[in-house]
Amino acid sequence: MSTLLLNLDFGEPPPKKALEGNAKHRNFVKKRRLLERRGFLSKKNQPPSKAPKLHSEPPKKGETPMVDGTWKTPSFPKKKKTAACSNGSGQPLDKKAAVSWLTPAPSKKADSVAAKVDLLGEFQSALPKISSHPTRSQKKGSQKKSSKKNHPQKNAPQNSTQAHSENKCSRISQKLPQKMVAIDCEMVGTGPKGHVSSLARCSIVNYNGDVLYDEYILPPCHIVDYRTRWSGIRKQHMVNATPFKIARGQILKILTGKIVVGHAIHNDFKALQYFHPKSLTRDTSHIPPLNRKADCPENATMSLKHLTKKLLNRDIQVGKSGHSSVEDAQATMELYKLVEVEWEEHLAQNPPKD
Repeated sequence: MSTLLLNLDFGEPPPKKALEGNAKHRNFVKKRRLLERRGFLSKKNQPPSKAPKLHSEPPKKGETPMVDGTWKTPSFPKKKKTAACSNGSGQPLDKKAAVSWLTPAPSKKADSVAAKVDLLGEFQSALPKISSHPTRSQKKGSQKKSSKKNHPQKNAPQNSTQAHSENKCSRISQKLPQKMVAIDCEMVGTGPKGHVSSLARCSIVNYNGDVLYDEYILPPCHIVDYRTRWSGIRKQHMVNATPFKIARGQILKILTGKIVVGHAIHNDFKALQYFHPKSLTRDTSHIPPLNRKADCPENATMSLKHLTKKLLNRDIQVGKSGHSSVEDAQATMELYKLVEVEWEEHLAQNPPKD
């Protein structure tokens, strides 16, 4: 039977390796755990790192055993600075595990409070920057500024309506003179016993009283009564008078599209065989404000002579030579100007029906 040879070493076994890491690394790990417990750091935000190994590992290539049971790594020539740092046992960390913001800055031992502040500052500097949101006071200030800027825009329609109502009268007075004329006609008697009124003279003046048209007109029928006492027409006036059809065409060109002022103007239109829109007709014999100014009943039909004397302090239609259609047209326009604004506002609110 062969002899069994056992090579037993009864010497003391090598001591177990302590936790890897030098004093600085252990101090850093303690401080980091303290910050985690107090809520300054969140475990979720920490990148994965290799945990310290509790037990020793078999030696790697190039390592030599030491007397105290540790392994010594041979020194290599220094290369350029890298982000990797030692984990306390001399073994280099992987590039993925080596993160600059996890390595403590080399500093001397200081108070625990100062060290905590330094570590917290390092972790905060590594976190992504978040743009600050405006405070409540800043929001209120910006809202006030925006409301001030938008306020005149809201009030713009109100201001425009007020300005429109205030300048309404002035706009009317500016537009009307260009499209307003006054007319007066003189008639003679034709037909049986001269009872038919026919046009024998027509005068038209503008807003300022300037004469636009003044012609004697020859009626299509035989003149029976010249009515000289009122019309001022005589036989000699008809020698070179304009025929009625020609004169009517000339007159209607002037009146069309304009506001026509007249006294008892329906008689003038009848003699012209013409109908003018009521919305463009102003009859001074039926304007209540004009009668009120003359201290006359509002619904009464006052003569042009009476109104002119009362309101303009001027005498017209005097003497035996008869009336002047130019003079009557000018007086009619002046009377209308006295109540123009008031009457136009009334017509704007109560437009007449044609």
